[in-house]
Amino acid sequence: MSQRQRMGNQPMIVLSEDSQRTSGQDAQEMNITAGKAVAESVRTTLGPKGMDKMLVDSSGGVVVTNDGVTILKEMDIDHPAANMIVEVSETQEEEVGDGTTTAVVVGGELLDQAEELVESDVHPTTIAQGYRAAAEKAKEILTEEAIEVTADDYDTLTKIAETAMTGKGAETAKDQLAELVVDAVLAVQDDTGIDTDNVSIEKVVGGSIENSELIEGVIVDKERVNENMPYAVEDADVALFDGAIEVKETEIDAEVNVTDPDQLQQFMEQEEQQLREMVDHLVDVGADVVFVGDGIDDIAQHYLAQEGILAVRRAKSDDLKALARSTGATTVSALDDIEEEDLGFAGSVAQKDIGGDERIFVEDVEEARSVTLVLRGGTDHVVDELERAIDDSIGVVRTTLLDGQVLPGGGAPEVELALQLRQFADSVGGREQLAVEAFADALEVIPRTLAENAGLDPIDSLVDLRASHDGGAFTSGLDAYTGDIVDMQEDGVVEPLRVKTQAVESATEAATMILRIDDVIAAGDLAGGQVGDDDGGDEMPPGGGGMGGMGGMGGMGGAM
Repeated sequence: MSQRQRMGNQPMIVLSEDSQRTSGQDAQEMNITAGKAVAESVRTTLGPKGMDKMLVDSSGGVVVTNDGVTILKEMDIDHPAANMIVEVSETQEEEVGDGTTTAVVVGGELLDQAEELVESDVHPTTIAQGYRAAAEKAKEILTEEAIEVTADDYDTLTKIAETAMTGKGAETAKDQLAELVVDAVLAVQDDTGIDTDNVSIEKVVGGSIENSELIEGVIVDKERVNENMPYAVEDADVALFDGAIEVKETEIDAEVNVTDPDQLQQFMEQEEQQLREMVDHLVDVGADVVFVGDGIDDIAQHYLAQEGILAVRRAKSDDLKALARSTGATTVSALDDIEEEDLGFAGSVAQKDIGGDERIFVEDVEEARSVTLVLRGGTDHVVDELERAIDDSIGVVRTTLLDGQVLPGGGAPEVELALQLRQFADSVGGREQLAVEAFADALEVIPRTLAENAGLDPIDSLVDLRASHDGGAFTSGLDAYTGDIVDMQEDGVVEPLRVKTQAVESATEAATMILRIDDVIAAGDLAGGQVGDDDGGDEMPPGGGGMGGMGGMGGMGGAM
């Protein structure tokens, strides 16, 4: 007797009633459409003439940005396959700091090319294998063609910093800002590497972008603790104490009966004496300035002011770390342990007004290993976007110094890869050859998009680029301002090798993972809808209703 007969011709139900399932080509089409929609949402921001996006959240907060990873983080994306493409941008940001839009756009184009192959009955696994082979070959080619750069090549480093800022809010003063970025990264470089956390960024609304500056030292967002303390101390010996200048409370609960006013007076005098001794110890070791991680008693403040010591209380642990790296001081956890060799040195410690706020500037330090970039701008939105551009720029300069290899920009590497991968495809054979050729076609989306965003004819630009690369000119790229094909290396438009290799790698991994999914089972009712894109959204493919849409920002009614 068959299973169906035993169950009275009732089909066996394995999934719960709330679960929704999409299988086979429907699932692949749904996931590919979602991935492509994510790429489309950031595509217009690519390049020096890319446009910005305004993102409005549910509480009315506004972000205006050109930065791919910021756009995708701020968008309310529900679709799980779309989120895989978002992860590509986040990985790119964490690893190299720039190239997030490139990585996402390439990932979307790989899916677009794969969709045509799937419709032509090429198996997704075959496409995935071809894509992986092409990605490996692409990384080989890029590594062979890379241009060597050293830390001594200051001009090239500033050009790299400029390239990362081009097309973003910082472009108006990119020459000056690029130098500040390079100086900052070189300052924090040490034997252990380059920790960009040691480059603090202070945003100040007021003034113009050109007023931005690099402080070789630390700005602490605090004021001196007592008005009677000096505003500024020159040639200051700096003490760092991660505790409180207060009388310690007893470890156990105790009750003290005071029977005589003199006893109370005696208690108070003893407390005062303890605080006096703490301050005297700081004076004895020669401290002119003290940063304290916790509180400072009012009486201690009075004594410190009397001694002409500038004190700051409740300094954050990050500030103490930065001050230690910058001044050479050692942070101590017990005031009694401070000795003369624990003190750091700064040529100037002063409370200054910046943008209407009083802050403590610790400057003129020898061999500053912790520095602060002060970013100025006319509005909050300008300063926030400036910070994102500077973050990207710091990331690429760091990557360049660590790897020592760069590539030309302007779509040059992608056109060269497409050319060489088409030749490589002939040696692959079988249906995988089609996938390698599709990979080559997908990479050309970058020069094509650069041309489109610059208002140029993408076909003419691509034909000219291909012709130049056919002639062996690896560094030929598209000048988005003139539309000419120029030598990008000569023009100083260069970016780290790892920006490109990471973009190729993560885009390929995300695309192949999405392609290999042939069954989507959603637990519960994930409300269906549309997958948004710049054209207002495509309807979900058949059977895709249960997997949710790519929602827009709250209050905007649709995805970007």
